[in-house]
Amino acid sequence: MRVIIVDDEDLARALVREFLAMHADIEIVAECANGFDAVKAITELAPDLVFLDIQMPKLNGFEVVELAGAGARYIFVTAFDQYALKAFDIHAVDYLLKPFSQQRLDAALAHARTSVRQGGVDAVLRESALRSKPLERVLIRDGARVHIIAAGQIDYIEAQDDYVRISAGGRHYLKNQRLTELESQLDPAVFVRVHRSWMLNLGAIERIEQGRDSHTAILKDATRIPISRSGYQKVRALVG
Repeated sequence: MRVIIVDDEDLARALVREFLAMHADIEIVAECANGFDAVKAITELAPDLVFLDIQMPKLNGFEVVELAGAGARYIFVTAFDQYALKAFDIHAVDYLLKPFSQQRLDAALAHARTSVRQGGVDAVLRESALRSKPLERVLIRDGARVHIIAAGQIDYIEAQDDYVRISAGGRHYLKNQRLTELESQLDPAVFVRVHRSWMLNLGAIERIEQGRDSHTAILKDATRIPISRSGYQKVRALVG
């Protein structure tokens, strides 16, 4: 199996490398010290298995999975057991709690081999869709680049088929995600679906103009967003 090791600690990567050396069928194709490099390596090298630390600077392990996708199997590695349930919720092969032994890693590797023989687990779900609390930031992959946008900086979001167009700070980003899915992940006290194709940050609204048969939100940057009748009722319920 082709393996990538991802951990921001040199000693942690060295330990996994040492334990994997006991297995002749393992080829380590890359080692990464941060989430950005991990996404790039997983995408380009298409490994069978990734040993993935959860707590890392810039991008955590769950965000790496969201961006890199379900092509690989993942064994999460962390010093914190509170992430275990979330790891298995996104169909991780196994979960290693630091410090772990050779025997514990061997058992995780056996699970991974079984997964490969059986054709793999179900597609890995996006971690952001499984959060028990609203997203604090939105990740957008743009070729080899990754944009990280604080949710509170988003002014509005427009549906465009299987994509959403996110406007934040005067810039626009395309994300491969449906509006309904993103709506379920954002704070409903801040973001309101005002139209079939539009969602607004209430804090970005300057005023609402009433037309003969419809309403229009005028944002602080002068952008005009249509509001449906039901959308207007949602806004009124939240802000009066």
